[in-house]
Amino acid sequence: MNGRTVLITGSTGGIGKATALGLAKLGARVLIAGRDPARTDDAAREIRAAGGQDVDMFVADLSSQREVRRLAAEVLQRHPRIDVLINNVGGYWNTRHLTADGLEHTFALNHLAPFLLTSLLLESLKRSTAGRVVTVSSNAQAMGRIDFDDLQGEQSYSGARAYNQSKLANVLFTYELARRLRHTAVTANAVHPGLVSTSFGASDPGRAQRLLVPVLRPFMKSPTRGAATSIHTASAPQIERTSGRYYANSKPTRSSRRSYDETVAARLWEVSADLVGLTARSGGTDPRS
Repeated sequence: MNGRTVLITGSTGGIGKATALGLAKLGARVLIAGRDPARTDDAAREIRAAGGQDVDMFVADLSSQREVRRLAAEVLQRHPRIDVLINNVGGYWNTRHLTADGLEHTFALNHLAPFLLTSLLLESLKRSTAGRVVTVSSNAQAMGRIDFDDLQGEQSYSGARAYNQSKLANVLFTYELARRLRHTAVTANAVHPGLVSTSFGASDPGRAQRLLVPVLRPFMKSPTRGAATSIHTASAPQIERTSGRYYANSKPTRSSRRSYDETVAARLWEVSADLVGLTARSGGTDPRS
């Protein structure tokens, strides 16, 4: 990864920080993005101490579209070429919360933030000889369903249902992005990190989470092991031209049947573009333009 620039969102702890550490050790220039300034600074110091010689940090709350746009602008100002974008940021909320944009928080952070950030950085990724977009999903996508009649959970909200929907959206987005980028040198793949021991969902856990996590924690992967598939998909030379795949345990595998529905993927793309203020007329929703 020497000479390659990698932006990783949600990289101040857990899988994201482990991913940044792993890629820094491979020689990558690592750009980390986190919501909290102190935690982001601490993560940058830790990566440098572990041997990461080229680390840059950015602070942004990606649940806000204004913050996503500001992050993209700052990244492009300091790093005109991005070789790899890892959409790692995500979360789980048992109760329904709204973002600064008035959108349901899970859908906004887990899906719309990667959708918007990727769109804003695509031209930079195309400057790479082999750009890669890696989006962290979950096997929860297998239980997900895109409810176009209630994407924001206004009629009926369940934390698990919202999370599962967002993780399916990650895979649908990845496959649609790969189709739209097929005539470019940029690839798009999704990953399942496995069940990892982190503080994920701790701020607003559901009852099942409170009961099961303490029991399952001894059997969960460490963040380092959880990051292995993201690192592989971002760096392995043998998959440089592989696109539109879903990886688990660093190997390509089948995602859910629903994730291969191209009609749903195309509709989700257009709905997402509307929700983040990108329009087909401006060219902002079509990576080929």
